Amino acid sequence: MLPLRAIMTRYLILALAFLWSMGVYSQDNWQDDFRQWLTVEDLEEGYGETMVEQLAEVAASPINLNQTTREELETLPFLSASQVEQIMEYVYRYAPIRSIGELKMIASLDFHTRQLLEHFVYIGPEKARRVWPKLSDVTKYGRHSLVVSGKIPLYNRKGDITTDGSGYLGYKYRHDFRYQFNYNDRIRFGLTAAQDAGEPFFSDKNRMGYDHYSYYLQLRHMGRLEELNLGTYRVQMGMGLVMNTAFSLGKLATLQSMGRTTHMLTAHASRSQGDYLQGAAATIRVADHWRLSAFASYRALDATLNEDGTARTLLRDGYHRTQTELTKKNNTYETDFGGSIGYRQGTFHANLNMVYTHLNRQLIPQQVLYKRYAASGSDFTNMSIDYGYNTSRWGLSGETAVNHQGALATINTVNWRVTDALTLMLLHRYYDKRYVSLHAKSFGEGSGVQNEHGAYLGAKWQPAKAWLFQGYVDYAHFSHPRYQVNLPSDAFDALLSAYYSGREWNLEARYRMRIRQRDDSEKLHLQNLPEHRLRLRSTITLSPQWSLQTQADAVRTWADDDWQQGLMLGQHATWQWRWLTMDGHIGWFRTDSYDARLYQYERSVQYDFSFPAYYGHGLRHSLMLQAAIGQRLKVIIKYGTTNYFDRSTIGSGLQQIAHSSMTDILLQLRYKF
Repeated sequence: MLPLRAIMTRYLILALAFLWSMGVYSQDNWQDDFRQWLTVEDLEEGYGETMVEQLAEVAASPINLNQTTREELETLPFLSASQVEQIMEYVYRYAPIRSIGELKMIASLDFHTRQLLEHFVYIGPEKARRVWPKLSDVTKYGRHSLVVSGKIPLYNRKGDITTDGSGYLGYKYRHDFRYQFNYNDRIRFGLTAAQDAGEPFFSDKNRMGYDHYSYYLQLRHMGRLEELNLGTYRVQMGMGLVMNTAFSLGKLATLQSMGRTTHMLTAHASRSQGDYLQGAAATIRVADHWRLSAFASYRALDATLNEDGTARTLLRDGYHRTQTELTKKNNTYETDFGGSIGYRQGTFHANLNMVYTHLNRQLIPQQVLYKRYAASGSDFTNMSIDYGYNTSRWGLSGETAVNHQGALATINTVNWRVTDALTLMLLHRYYDKRYVSLHAKSFGEGSGVQNEHGAYLGAKWQPAKAWLFQGYVDYAHFSHPRYQVNLPSDAFDALLSAYYSGREWNLEARYRMRIRQRDDSEKLHLQNLPEHRLRLRSTITLSPQWSLQTQADAVRTWADDDWQQGLMLGQHATWQWRWLTMDGHIGWFRTDSYDARLYQYERSVQYDFSFPAYYGHGLRHSLMLQAAIGQRLKVIIKYGTTNYFDRSTIGSGLQQIAHSSMTDILLQLRYKF
C-alpha cells in the first residue's frame, strides 16, 4: 500500500493536469450523446454494452442518407418507426440531400436525436448499384481494418498465483483482435478472436489458440437477396418475444424509439460468447411488398450439468479460466431453425415468425419454487405475429406470441405526437408464467419474458430547441414467486430527466424512484424496498480543443432493514490538438454498501464499454491518450487506477486482490488499409 503522502502527490499532479487540459467532450464521440438514454438496468444486464458494440460497427461504416433503406435506419435503436418513415419519405421526395442540415426539415427529429444521428450518417452521392459487384471493384475499393487490444493488470489476483491446481490456468492478460473487410457496406467479412484474463492460450481445450472466435461473411443489397449471413450472426424479430439475440432496449431507450418493432440480421463480430447464432441466415424480397427471412444454426453452449447428465443451467458468461469452468465449455449443443414472412405496404407492416430450438441434453432446472415454470425439456417451439402502423401523428406496434404449450406473451405500444413538442407513449405487456422461449428478450421489469403483467406511460416534451424533458412511470405485477420473493409481488418505477443543450453549455438532471418487493427476514410477508437515484451533469465547451464535464450521482435505498446511501462526484476533461487527444477522468465515491452502488461513464478504447460500478469508499482516476499516426494508424493507451480507503483487499474468491488499489493499462492499435 502506498504511503499517504505518495497518494496525495499523485492526486495533486492529476488534478493539475486536469486544470491544464480542461475542455469539453469531443463531438466525435457518439457514446457521450448515446449514454443519456441508458439506465442502471441496461448496464447490469449488459444491454448497454451490446448496443454500443452494434452502434460502433455502424459508426465505422456510416449510412449514406441518399442511398439508404428502411432496414439500414432500423439498425439505429434510438430512431422511432415514425422517424424512420419520415426520413425515408424526405429522401424519396427531395433526393439528393445536399446537407446534413436538411434533417431539420423533418419535424419528428428533435435536436437531440439529430445530434446523435449525425454520428452514424453522411451525405454522399447516390451511386448505381450492380446486382453483383465486379470483383475488380471489390478488391480496388474495399477497405480493411484491424483492431488489436490488450489489457495489462498491474496486480495479481488470487487465481493468478494459486499453485494447487484450483487457480486460473492462463496468464492474467486479456487480449483480442478484430479484422474486417468492407466493400460499400454490401460485402463484409471478418474474424474476431478473444481471450479473457486467466484463460489458457494454446493449451487445454484452447489448443487452437484463443478461447473464442467469431467469423462471418455478410452480403447485402444483391438484387432480391437483401441480406445473407454466413458464420456467426444475430437475429432480431418483432419486439423480441420469440427471437432476439442482440439487445433489448431499457425503459428510457424504449421511450426514445417509441417501442418500434425490428427485423434485422446482423453479423456477430463481438468478443461476447453469449447470445449469437452460428450457421446461415438470409432475407429475400419475394415480391414488392413481401419479405422472407430464414435462419439455421448449430452451435456449442456451456452448461452446468446435473448428476444424471442433464443440463441444469445454460451459461452465457463465456469464462473458461479454471478446470471447473473448462469442464462446462461446449458440453451442450443447440440447434435452431426459424424464419419470418412479412408484408409491408406504406406505413403498415405485419410479420409471421417462428422459431424451433433443440438441445442435445434435457434441460432440467433446479427444483425450487421460483423456477417451477422455468424452461425445461429439449425441444422448444415459439410462434408470433408482430405488427405496426404509423402516421405523422400517431402509431401503434406490437407482438403476440405463443409457445408449444399454448402459453401467451403479448406486448403492444401506442404513441401519439400531441404537438410538435410533445409525444406520449403507452406500453402494455402480458407474459404468462408458463411462457418460455430460450431466445426471447424484450421490454420488462423482470429479467425475462415470463411471469409479468405491466403498463408503462412515457412522455417526451421539447418546449424549445435547447430543452428536452423525458419521463416515464411503469408498474409491473408478478403473479408467481420470483427469486427472493415467495409471494405474488409488484414493482413501481418512475423517472424524470431534463436536458439543456446550448452553444457552450450542456446540462442534465435526472431523478429516478423505484419500489421493489422482497421477502422479509421470516419469509412470511413482503417488504417494500424503495430506491431513489439522482444525477446532475454539466458540460462546458471552452473552445474546439478544450472541454470539461462535471457529474454528481447520489443514491438512497432501503436494504438489510436500513437506509443505505451513496454519493459519487466525477470530473472529466478532454483536450484535442491535431493528431493527439487526451481524456482524463477522476471520481470520488462513498457508499454504505453494494446495494447503494453507483455508476459513472468514462471514455475507453473502441469496443470497450467502460461504465463500472463503484461502492465503498475510494477514488477512481484514469488518463487516455489517442494518437493518430497518418491517415491509417491510431494508437490508444489508457491508464486507470481505483484506490479504496475502506479495505485492504479487493474482491473475493479467485478474483481477490491483496491490495487496496488496482491499476490497469489498456492498449489498442487500429489500422485501416
